[in-house]
Amino acid sequence: MPEVSRKPDVAPARLPEDAYSDLFSGVYPPLTSHEARVEADRCYFCHDAPCVTACPTDIDIPLFIREISTGNPSGSAKTILSQNILGGMCARVCPTETLCEEVCVREVAEGQPVQIGELQRFATDHLMAAGEHPFERGAPTGKSIGVVGAGPAGLAAAHRLAMKGHDVVVYEAKAKSGGLNEYGIAAYKAMDDFAQAEVDFILKIGGIEIRHGAALGDAVTVDGLLEAHDAVFLGMGLPDVNGLGLEGEDACGCMDAVDYIAQIRQSDDLSKLSVGRNVVVIGGGMTAIDIAAQIKLLGAENVTIAYRRGAENMNASAYEQEHAKKLGVVIRHWLQPAKLHVKDGAVMGIGLAYTRAGASGLETTGEMLHLDADQVFKAIGQVGDAGPLSGVSLEMAKGRIVATEVGRTSHPKIWAGGDCTASGDDLTVTAVAEGRDAAEDIHASLMG
Repeated sequence: MPEVSRKPDVAPARLPEDAYSDLFSGVYPPLTSHEARVEADRCYFCHDAPCVTACPTDIDIPLFIREISTGNPSGSAKTILSQNILGGMCARVCPTETLCEEVCVREVAEGQPVQIGELQRFATDHLMAAGEHPFERGAPTGKSIGVVGAGPAGLAAAHRLAMKGHDVVVYEAKAKSGGLNEYGIAAYKAMDDFAQAEVDFILKIGGIEIRHGAALGDAVTVDGLLEAHDAVFLGMGLPDVNGLGLEGEDACGCMDAVDYIAQIRQSDDLSKLSVGRNVVVIGGGMTAIDIAAQIKLLGAENVTIAYRRGAENMNASAYEQEHAKKLGVVIRHWLQPAKLHVKDGAVMGIGLAYTRAGASGLETTGEMLHLDADQVFKAIGQVGDAGPLSGVSLEMAKGRIVATEVGRTSHPKIWAGGDCTASGDDLTVTAVAEGRDAAEDIHASLMG
């Protein structure tokens, strides 16, 4: 790359002042009551429904859709929430096009599946707006469970344990509950502070105390939790982000995508966020799409996602990729970061090596592409931190906890679920299922 003479163009307030008030609203408008009834009538109500099998939380999808079609959205929501207490958020962030909707009979026959996710959102939003909580706390058991992490897995476990009559204390490192639902997804997917509204809804069951600012490894230790509680559930997610492994990675403008998304989600004034003119995102998952789409909406001129493999290998759903493209994001494949171009402590550009699938795996071709970049976002996955678990007899695999299908670990009093486990697949809906199932097993174990 030739000597760079320009200055990085990173600045706040790239948009007119009046553009920020409704910047992210209207991206995914909800179904009206009439639209929901019409869409529900498209369902064949299959007896052996493939959509149920494809749902990680095993929601009875034909039943909840039938309840919508018969004018009973509250009953529909209870059907959903009995299996997935975070059904409202999952309706917004779950890749339904690769799960339940992909196997819908309508999709197979016509290429147009029933909008299962949108119907789920309609039903759960209706119930939450009514201020109802459809479940009652069980009779007190005298048992206490400590839950680490107030993300999807931890919240699902806490709610199910409270339903069984146990006392639950949730230890959360951050100032707010919700995990990635609060801090790590695109703002336009959960407007109007929905993540916190859902947490408040979950807590209505009673018997759940959440202690914020309680990070595992500081004042909270596993040994201390084991002394204070009859069982412990670990659902703290993945706290760290993979690095590029390149010189200059600490330069101004080279940022973790998850951290910047959190800034967007927690910002009271989006016009104060610094936005580059030329932005490059490294990665191929949902985080890469979320940061690219949002930085484009915030006024970046050129946004490019660089992914080291082909389009068929991207973890981001085709639907989300198409959404980003419609916003003007360019997605380029078979490129991996090779060199950061830094001047005066700031990122000026990035060198990307062309790649291909070789006989022994991914290999570079020897060709390079250089892109101007005022901001480079890292979205190449998160990693666990085994430090707070040192000294505890837990089997680990690549920094994650090894757990059975029902969350049992190698320690008899510790269960785990969600992204912190070796089986985690970085999906909210999977984390919910694992938290719920672990709670059922904890209950069975404690009650003999």
